[in-house]
Amino acid sequence: MTRPVIVAEMSCNHLGSLDRAMAIVDAAADAGADAIKFQLFDPRKMAPDGMVIAAGPWKGANARELYWQAMTPREWFVPMINRAYERGIEWFLSVFDLDGIAFLESIGCSRYKISSFEIVDLALVRAVAATRKAMVISTGMATQREIQEAAVAADGTKHLTLLKCTSAYPAPDTDINLAAMRWLGCFPRCDGVGISDHTHGSAIAVAATALGATMIEKHLTLLRSDGGPDAAFSMEPHEFADMVVQCRRASDAIGAVRYGPTESEKPQTQLRGRTLMHG
Repeated sequence: MTRPVIVAEMSCNHLGSLDRAMAIVDAAADAGADAIKFQLFDPRKMAPDGMVIAAGPWKGANARELYWQAMTPREWFVPMINRAYERGIEWFLSVFDLDGIAFLESIGCSRYKISSFEIVDLALVRAVAATRKAMVISTGMATQREIQEAAVAADGTKHLTLLKCTSAYPAPDTDINLAAMRWLGCFPRCDGVGISDHTHGSAIAVAATALGATMIEKHLTLLRSDGGPDAAFSMEPHEFADMVVQCRRASDAIGAVRYGPTESEKPQTQLRGRTLMHG
């Protein structure tokens, strides 16, 4: 079985510091991540002026101010991307508008992410598909019909991966419903499935791997106690590294359907049928 691509999501964990962002790229590489993902959005387009978040971990916050706090400046992408190249890991981005696609095409983005909140923006999905690059879509909150429409709108993309996602931060285990992950693979043009995981710990990522995930996405920060809007559901580097090891072990253990002694069992075959004592 092919091992899943493990993605470290930086999100807003840079806390407004390019030096910290570069350190997170290094931490992702050191922890064994296959890729690091950034986000590109314009806070002015993400929420109406004066909108206050009514519930959840950011309850009471001004939505636009929160997006200003979380945004990654465009001038950071070239140095962050160069660091990812130096460290030998893939990079890609979540994109939220057509202007963002144009910018990312100018810097050579080879894979795009559509967030759960944007899965219903079919114009955006079609625009990403028109780049003929690989696309990842998170399906949090989406109905079967909405996922179907997004998968159809992705026609032309090089490679489509659908991620099971629960858009709660952090997400309770009982709302994850990993059983639906395999079902996502039945949608048109989908040739990869996985999870965008907002739970605590690595158990859900390992379980998704055992169910055949081809991609695991998890938030990464340097230290949760440093704070930030996403800190509560982000992993620290040592935790992320342990998750990578456990997901790799789970993937290796799936193996294939086979019978007869394995290489590790062959030395024991001489003992078969030679029991000296019978109960």
